[in-house]
Amino acid sequence: MEEIIQEKIRADHLLYVSLKYTKTCDVIINLLLRWRRMIETSIEEILKHAKSKKKISSISASPLGKTEEVKKLFRNDKDFLAVIDFYEMLRKLEDLRKERIGEFRKNVTLKIIYRGEDVDINLEQLKTYASMLEKFISTTKQFLSK
Repeated sequence: MEEIIQEKIRADHLLYVSLKYTKTCDVIINLLLRWRRMIETSIEEILKHAKSKKKISSISASPLGKTEEVKKLFRNDKDFLAVIDFYEMLRKLEDLRKERIGEFRKNVTLKIIYRGEDVDINLEQLKTYASMLEKFISTTKQFLSK
């Protein structure tokens, strides 16, 4: 859990300090990659805990298999599943086509083409993701404490 919290602190610094002063898409990309690492660590810890509590028999070696196992564990929690869907986009971030809009300005936006749709990631969207990830971390903390 400590590692997850440290990743979150680093990501929050990028969101609330670095992005505030630089307003570049590179900071947005670094923030998204930091969130991806945090979610990956959380998934790993959840699966290890579930295996130790005998909720699952084995842990898949592939990232896709791990996300499927976590989806089964939390199939009733729609907020948690929303984060897993967000994570699936983050996993492909390097390969997706990106467009930078309004860099160095108040309304800096990173446009990503994902599944044939435009995903505009601006300050407001990042704050929405951050609150979604807060719920995800508290759910993870509750699961790991059981």
